Amino acid sequence: MTVARTIEQPSEDNFGRQSRIIAFVVAVSFFMQFLDGTIITTSLPQMAVSFGVEPVSMSIGITVYLLTMAAFVPLAGWAGDRYGARRVFLASIAIFTMASLFCGLSGNLTEFIIARAVQGLGSALMTPVGRIIVLRNARKSDLVNAMSMIVWPALTAPVIGPVLGSFITTYLTWHWNFLINIPIGIIGLGLVLRFVPDQREEKVARLDVVGFLLSAAGLTFLLAGLEFVVQGTTALVASVGLIAVGVVFSVIATRHFLKVDEPLLDLSAFKVQTFAMSTLSAGTASRVAINATPFLIPLLFQVGFGKTAIDAGTYLLFYFAGNLGMKAITTQMLRIFGFRNVLVVNGLISSASIAGCAFLSPSTSDLLIYCLLFIAGLSRSMNFTALNTLGFADIHAAQRSSASTLSSMLQQVSLLLGVAVAAAVLNLSRTFHGGETLSLVDFRWAFLAVGLIGAISALRFISLPHDAGAEVSRHKVKP
Repeated sequence: MTVARTIEQPSEDNFGRQSRIIAFVVAVSFFMQFLDGTIITTSLPQMAVSFGVEPVSMSIGITVYLLTMAAFVPLAGWAGDRYGARRVFLASIAIFTMASLFCGLSGNLTEFIIARAVQGLGSALMTPVGRIIVLRNARKSDLVNAMSMIVWPALTAPVIGPVLGSFITTYLTWHWNFLINIPIGIIGLGLVLRFVPDQREEKVARLDVVGFLLSAAGLTFLLAGLEFVVQGTTALVASVGLIAVGVVFSVIATRHFLKVDEPLLDLSAFKVQTFAMSTLSAGTASRVAINATPFLIPLLFQVGFGKTAIDAGTYLLFYFAGNLGMKAITTQMLRIFGFRNVLVVNGLISSASIAGCAFLSPSTSDLLIYCLLFIAGLSRSMNFTALNTLGFADIHAAQRSSASTLSSMLQQVSLLLGVAVAAAVLNLSRTFHGGETLSLVDFRWAFLAVGLIGAISALRFISLPHDAGAEVSRHKVKP
């Protein structure tokens, strides 16, 4: 257990403004990180030509980034406590930015793989430590606004990343997909140095090396298996085998953390109902639906409708606008209705909008498509913010580091699991009707399956008490 010591703390009068500034600073860094994960997908064929390899070989650039990140995420919370969250966050931005430069300057596949691995290290430290910084500097009354700001990159980057990547690849070169991170990273470093206070822990336990190795192995094997399922380039048996090994290591790691006195990850956070619900059980299922949608929608328009990437991007702008539009009223909605009602009702609306995409066709009017995507974006944004805020509503100061790391780990799993589920349904449907390529009916089954998962997760939140997270949302429960 650790006790926080703040070296530099804003006065009470300026605390709210300071917390918003800090949240914005962290959001800038997160945007760079999340954008990089999606922007390169459309550039892989051009990169393959540049490196003189087959396009399928480029998938290793995505895989190595993911696996390096998975390996070091469990270390993030402890590193932030041991060396100071501000210092580690600065280091993560610097590592990520320098790695981006070398990615853009890579002359062959080997150089690119090494640079992507270093990028993964920076990314692994950035998200958990950045969230810790926000939690330490936001009062509970400011937590909704703060979390709304830092989840915005996760909402928008998967939507605009492929569109922006297509534009850059078409009109510039693939190198700029990485070089664009340089100015963002430099700005992020300057903002952190200027606005983020230096906060340390007075007492930090020794590194739990065994716990780190077990959790890193579990997360790495699990995400590797899910990634290979998504790619479809590895035998299904091998992918399932990797997932099984990941689960075994994760179980062993869990037993280790529960047994030792000073574990790397404090699992007591799962005893907090709001954290457990929003991150592990219903929260994971909800995020599966949330994360599957940005994967399915572009494919629907390009493969199912035969649209170009640019045309598909036009539709996605309305989805993007919905994500932005809800941000302005999220705090008010939670204050009026509370977390429980919002997660149930909004979750059902989100699920209905996802399932509604199953009934779209090339003959559907553009106006109807725009409206449906806008609603899907609105509800997705609300769900994402509510989940992430509720998760930390009742977390004590001593649990913040471990809770942030656990949340990041589970979100990585749900991200790939959402895409893997969608890809699996697409392939199963295609196999069932004997098609050589994906057809519109395959997308219909995928959207219906994802919508069903979202609906089940929304109904699961009914078990939350009416006043869940009320201290954060300031929702008044009638006696």
